[in-house]
Amino acid sequence: MTIKAPKGTKDMLPQDGYKWHYIENKLSNIAENYGFREIRTPIFEHTELFIRGVGDTTDVVQKEMYTFNDKADRSITLKAEGTAPSVRAFIESGLYSEAQPTKLYYFTPVFRYENVQRGRLRQHHQFGVEVFGGEGASLDAEIISLAMSAYREFGVKGLKLKINSIGCPVCRAKYNEVLKGFLKDNFEELCPTCKTRYDRNPMRILDCKEEKCKVITKEAPVILDYICEDCKEHFEDLKTHLKAMDITYEVDPYIVRGLDYYSKTVFEIVNDNITVCGGGRYDYLIKGIGGPEMPAVGFGMGMERLLMTLEEENVEIPKPTVIELYIGSIGRDAALEAYKFTYKLRQKGVKCECDHLKRSVKAQMKYANKVGAAFTMILGENELKENKAKLKRMVDGEQFEVDLTNLNELIEIIQK
Repeated sequence: MTIKAPKGTKDMLPQDGYKWHYIENKLSNIAENYGFREIRTPIFEHTELFIRGVGDTTDVVQKEMYTFNDKADRSITLKAEGTAPSVRAFIESGLYSEAQPTKLYYFTPVFRYENVQRGRLRQHHQFGVEVFGGEGASLDAEIISLAMSAYREFGVKGLKLKINSIGCPVCRAKYNEVLKGFLKDNFEELCPTCKTRYDRNPMRILDCKEEKCKVITKEAPVILDYICEDCKEHFEDLKTHLKAMDITYEVDPYIVRGLDYYSKTVFEIVNDNITVCGGGRYDYLIKGIGGPEMPAVGFGMGMERLLMTLEEENVEIPKPTVIELYIGSIGRDAALEAYKFTYKLRQKGVKCECDHLKRSVKAQMKYANKVGAAFTMILGENELKENKAKLKRMVDGEQFEVDLTNLNELIEIIQK
């Protein structure tokens, strides 16, 4: 039986690599313009990190994590999201003792055992940003502006920004009691998972994907009616900063996000009814997993969904030239010289290729055309004897006579 990739995974094939490089380079540049620095964390962590950080009443922890025991019988989990590992690294490395705020960005694979969706696989990839050490709503607005700017930079239109506040532990406790009162009469109709959430974390029921739970919570009380004055002030300040940047938003009181660490600001960026970016503030997570008391805010953006969005909106990603020069050869001596020229040109930054399969000249040129070589050159006995060759530009067939002893002249024509 032929072995295939596991369900929910996808290979990145060579013909698509340039698309990933393009979006990663653009996102890196945008993040660095905002003062962010890159961080890389391991692909797996101790399971306790996600239980304490993400929350044991979330779908991620209860249903979706890839967890196993290693040879020393330690519980290990493949990275289920990017924030908790970044916080762990922030604490472990002592970055909290440096000047604040700390601004970090990353690209990471994420592993979740869930139904495969459009642009969301069981192993998918995220671009994320985290800001540690700043409590002002100006930082919330800043990371939102970064995400919006990124999508607009790629040429995506029709974005909708939805914002909400889910308050702090003090006002959320009050809201949870109101919500439990609302849900009480329909408790027996809730799914088994939500029944366990009723006492421990009733707000998590609002994020349930089961249809019967969605129907029950459709008319649930709105948390914005119960947040405290401090949270209200923070939310209004967020709106003020978004308006200052001319960023249009919609208040959606039913956004709660799927992770327990959020507080105050939560937001989603939606395109064609698909959430393409989501995040918010998590002022209690750093302390919750063993660090100092320090506020934080961040977001995650799905890379597959970004690529899917660009494709659906017919945004063209420029294809790079894979091979700038293909050097063909006639005969054994010429093949060795072509090999040497290829090596020398590569050392000077030219994307260069030669024959390795002992093809005929006709077959070599056919191959060069298939791989999209910008220029071709054939070396034979006469070319080696005279130290001159014909350089052919493939797009229009124009030829240039070049001196084989002057590589700089050759490079200038190719890269002009």
